[in-house]
Amino acid sequence: MRSVVVAVDAMGGDNAPGVEVEGAVAAARKWGMGVILVGDADSISRELDKHDVSGLNITIHHASEVVSMHDSASDAVRRKKDSSIRVAYDLVKQQRAHAVVSAGNSGATMAAGMFVAKRIDGIERPAISTIMPNVSGETLILDVGGNVDCKPVHLEHFAVMGDVYARCLMGKQAPRIGLLSNGSEEKKGNDLTRDTHQLLRRHEFNYIGYVEGRDLYNGAVDVVVCDGFVGNVVLKVSEGLAEAIGQMLRTEIDSRMCARMGYLLSRPAFSAFKKRLDYAEYGGAPLLGIKGTSIICHGGSNVKALTNAVAQAAESVRMSVIDALIAQIDACKALSPG
Repeated sequence: MRSVVVAVDAMGGDNAPGVEVEGAVAAARKWGMGVILVGDADSISRELDKHDVSGLNITIHHASEVVSMHDSASDAVRRKKDSSIRVAYDLVKQQRAHAVVSAGNSGATMAAGMFVAKRIDGIERPAISTIMPNVSGETLILDVGGNVDCKPVHLEHFAVMGDVYARCLMGKQAPRIGLLSNGSEEKKGNDLTRDTHQLLRRHEFNYIGYVEGRDLYNGAVDVVVCDGFVGNVVLKVSEGLAEAIGQMLRTEIDSRMCARMGYLLSRPAFSAFKKRLDYAEYGGAPLLGIKGTSIICHGGSNVKALTNAVAQAAESVRMSVIDALIAQIDACKALSPG
């Protein structure tokens, strides 16, 4: 098995560095990858002392600055040259690490990836992707916030990257790729979706045409492509709906004696349902389109989420996702006129 080292931005999350350190230790112990914890060495050392790390490949790399959630992404990358997120990407560039995981400022994480690791040749805009549960498995959606204003060629590249990721990491031999629109008929959509639709029809991957919002959850599609404005709204609505359903179920169960008795009998089903909706089970959101593996986590990520994100990053490296993306983008260039 390929030996992988993951650089973890230990200062980025809401509960840093405790959650990052504990998650990194758990991942290293369970899956055997190496981890470099990047950030304030004293703070990280104090947290690391709370854990048994004997036999684990975990090191600390000091970084004196931290990018806050309120920092401008571009300014943070340019001015805070010793920030934990930029230093983490520098370690990948220097080939001392293979991947980056961060629960910090997502805009700064994306900007640092573009500035330090650089974009894959032919990719104009990297995309933030995420996996959502559906009735029969999982759906990959991209972009979910990296690019609010897109051109058709950007969405074309998102589809190419989504196809590669779904095949390499989700085990889909011929993932069904759909373009999110306000209806499945070809006359629906706007200028962006109609022009993108024509581009995607040229490809040999399994493009199934327009899909609607409900198709994210009914198992009709494996990869959903959209611009980052729409994708981020979809993501936030989905998160809010999942929380609301949980709260409404608890209210109804607590208000009725028979419902409480029924809950006791069906607790395993409720537990399994809750697990499927738990974002922590999916780790983080892959940043696709840069020359390096990067996983962006929710700022409030817990230990489980960080643990799974580190494992997710290592698996992406082992499956050579970046190499596969580069090959597919080269094929995509061949389709372009001139």
